[in-house]
Amino acid sequence: MKKPRQKGFVLILVITAMAIIGLDMYVLTGGANTMLFQSDTAYLKACKRNLVTSGLAWAKQNIRNNSRENFEKTVELDVSKMPSNAGFRLKPAVGGIRGSTLIVTISIQTGEEPQVQIKTRVSRGRRTFRGDGKYKIRL
Repeated sequence: MKKPRQKGFVLILVITAMAIIGLDMYVLTGGANTMLFQSDTAYLKACKRNLVTSGLAWAKQNIRNNSRENFEKTVELDVSKMPSNAGFRLKPAVGGIRGSTLIVTISIQTGEEPQVQIKTRVSRGRRTFRGDGKYKIRL
């Protein structure tokens, strides 16, 4: 006497495994998007801090050298040559920080410390961080 063989068990098993894998992919994709958003935010904040630091260093050097032609004038510095991945890779960056601007204005009142206004804009994809701050330079 032959036993009737149940057909379709393997098919049900494969369909169930595919459903579980699909659910896992859906959950992992949401987590990956969150991580991508957070890494982009951290990158933009770091670029903005680097631009502010570069602007302050440029202003301090001009104040020390008494380069009066840059005082009370708005200067847009070229950030295309700045490395975008400084400290993250062994090879130097090619192209610099894309979609960024750095605008510096040095003002000196008589008898007061020099003051620098720095405006920054950093973009990556559809996100843009803007900054505007006033800083006093102590010599």
